[in-house]
Amino acid sequence: MNRGPRFRMSHRSRTPEVLVRRESMTRSAATTESSPGASRRSVMVSAAAVGAAAVGVAAVASPASATSGSTPTAAEPTTGPRAFPADRPVLFRRATVITMDPRRGVLTDTDVLVRGTTIESVGKRLPAPPHATVIDAAGALLLPGFVDTHRHLSETALRGVGADWTLGNYFQWMVQKWGPLMRPEDIYAANYMGVVDAVNDGVTTVTDWSYAMLTPEHADAAVDALVAVPGRARFAYGNGFSPDLGWVLDGRIDRMLKKRFSGRPDQLVTMQLALDVNGSMGHAREALKFARDRDLPVTTHAGVFQFAEDAQIKFLAETGSLSPSYTLVHGGALTDDAYRIIADSGAQLSVSAESELNAGQGYPPTAKAREFGIPVSLSLDTVAWWSGDMFSMMRATLNADRGLAHLRAHEAGRTVANNQLRAQDVLEYATMGGARALGLDRLIGSITPGKHADLVMLRTDTPAMTPTINPVGQVVFQAGRGDVDTVMVDGRVLKHRGTLIGAELGRARRLIEDSLEYLRSKIPNNEWEQAVNPPQDAATRS
Repeated sequence: MNRGPRFRMSHRSRTPEVLVRRESMTRSAATTESSPGASRRSVMVSAAAVGAAAVGVAAVASPASATSGSTPTAAEPTTGPRAFPADRPVLFRRATVITMDPRRGVLTDTDVLVRGTTIESVGKRLPAPPHATVIDAAGALLLPGFVDTHRHLSETALRGVGADWTLGNYFQWMVQKWGPLMRPEDIYAANYMGVVDAVNDGVTTVTDWSYAMLTPEHADAAVDALVAVPGRARFAYGNGFSPDLGWVLDGRIDRMLKKRFSGRPDQLVTMQLALDVNGSMGHAREALKFARDRDLPVTTHAGVFQFAEDAQIKFLAETGSLSPSYTLVHGGALTDDAYRIIADSGAQLSVSAESELNAGQGYPPTAKAREFGIPVSLSLDTVAWWSGDMFSMMRATLNADRGLAHLRAHEAGRTVANNQLRAQDVLEYATMGGARALGLDRLIGSITPGKHADLVMLRTDTPAMTPTINPVGQVVFQAGRGDVDTVMVDGRVLKHRGTLIGAELGRARRLIEDSLEYLRSKIPNNEWEQAVNPPQDAATRS
């Protein structure tokens, strides 16, 4: 049986105001009157007394509030990262905390204290440390950040172009024609904007399934961009344009590991291999052994109809490659024998229901995963086709699973009395499931003291979120990316009051627009029109 993975890490280290007022008062005199889940009332400053001296504690206004009273002085930080200094603890006050920790469940009117990179405490009425920044979260939903285990960030510049594509259209245009056009600077722009997009939507960890690494320079550009944005990322190094897997062995992977990655599991950018491998590919066995020898996790597109079916799974099992650190993406076009092999190995499934239901790789296999006990995570695949939105992905996953169950029941002349897949399950897929697939479940995925602080706060003062009765169900079926108020990664606030403050959206937009302009200059207009408006089949092909 394989050893567990030893992760390779990389070092890094037009908006409403974020209002911070600082006053000297004791806790008993302080009141906080507004929150993302409450009405539009004013915010006052809370503070803690230490000994005989009062120590300032900053209180941050919520997105739903207007601030009355005094105006902050010029010396007081009101916008941007200065509102959340790195050396100052952050206290989320009175949130509804969806912990995704089975020992804690959902906690109402609960505080979460973050110090440095870590969740220090979860509980009622926690004392605010000296100089803490207090976020009034009364009524808001606080949950772990989403974890995306498969996204082709290199395609970000072509967002939405493939809305009507099938998998065949994708290979025709994106893989065969346009992918080879991408320069290292296009990869940088796409990855930079892709991570900014992910953070903005509450995806605090994104797996960059980098099949477009034509050269080592492309790979360096991809990592440079991942490091430049302070979200958490997994660089999955691939090269889908190579006819075989000899590129894995030619020194570029070892160079990348030595130059860019440290081996510490708590670094923000980690590395694995992205290998679409089967037994007929040149150097397949050697490449898989290379990964095992270096304890590198691997991710593979698998169970894709007429492309990668049972023979691929049997080959991976025969070579001893399947393990809990191996993630199989899609996995819908497999037989029960293949699912048994996956379950016995402990390997993971990454389900991308928006992708599978539209492109035709195979039906989202959550029911089979449940039947055989295979762990599941969720992934967003590509914004060239789909939403890039974990809320949409959770709904698509639940809809696909329940819809199939109802169809099968109706075909048998009966109805489904109770749904098997629950909202709690798909939220677990999107958080702890993703953390587990990446081998990061000891660090992230739940709101547990001692874990790293990757957190998302959702506002509940919008029509769609009012009233909030079933917090987990509401996250899955009612919430959307527009409800993401605050995002924290590794203890650092990157978004607050609905506005990015730790990532440069303006720079991201300039880079991606320049990249798109270049790519369009290389794509003939008639080809572009054919791709954006593919023909409709008169009837389903056999």
